[in-house]
Amino acid sequence: MHKFTLFPIISLASLAAAPAYAQSDANAPEAKPVVVVSGSATLTSDYRFRGVSQTDENMAVQGGLTLTHESGFYAGAWAANLSAWGTFGGANMELDLIAGYKAPLSDHATLDAGLTWYMYPGGADKSDVAEPYVKLTGTTGPATLTAGAAYAPKQEALGRWYFTGADAVSGIYNDPGDKEDNLYLWGDAAVAIAGTPITAKAHIGHSSGNAGLGPNATSVTPTGDYWDWSVGADATWKNLTLNISYVDTDISAADAAYLQPGFSKGQDGTGSIADGAVTVSLTAAF
Repeated sequence: MHKFTLFPIISLASLAAAPAYAQSDANAPEAKPVVVVSGSATLTSDYRFRGVSQTDENMAVQGGLTLTHESGFYAGAWAANLSAWGTFGGANMELDLIAGYKAPLSDHATLDAGLTWYMYPGGADKSDVAEPYVKLTGTTGPATLTAGAAYAPKQEALGRWYFTGADAVSGIYNDPGDKEDNLYLWGDAAVAIAGTPITAKAHIGHSSGNAGLGPNATSVTPTGDYWDWSVGADATWKNLTLNISYVDTDISAADAAYLQPGFSKGQDGTGSIADGAVTVSLTAAF
């Protein structure tokens, strides 16, 4: 933006100085855009949602796009392929619509609040889940810390329609139309390692909600109450980020037994898709 100054006295000296003012304005920083568009594309060895595999412990392709207004409001979409437990009645894709507002609280703290609408195109009816969230992020030195809460109010997609996996196999609802809610609390930490392109990362989360199976024989909170965590590191080069993480939950085989056969790779009833695993992903940001 150019600035113009009016002088009450016009003289030869002021006219000679005019080009200097013009040059100064030309070198001024450009105004920031009103709307910023950002996005990413990821290839990962396993899509884990709150510690549980959504792709039958197989690879996934993910991508997202976000529009951020200078006021702090933003909206975006994120998608990933699904298989087995994660298909929610037959969907082979998860599509998340996201909108929120991010406000700086200080030079080192930001408050972010919004809503995620989880959609499963092509899946069974009553699959979608609406989940408001709020998170607080702060930085201190090379560390970035985040604390968040996501609460999904009572809705059919979270209900306890089947009491066990065996009931789901039989195809007979135990409590059709049931509505339940879900609360997820989490904390994240990221520490940049000085002199390297590596950032160490850690996550812990706790889910509490429906202990049964929803209308699509799945559940956002498989055992009703469990912890998930991960530790790993990012290595960044230009716009590419390589992540290696160990992901796990405290869901034991005994705890998950009533969810079988769905809660296993290949849905064969053996093993668990919430066991500890190493995941590798490559993300390109733009």
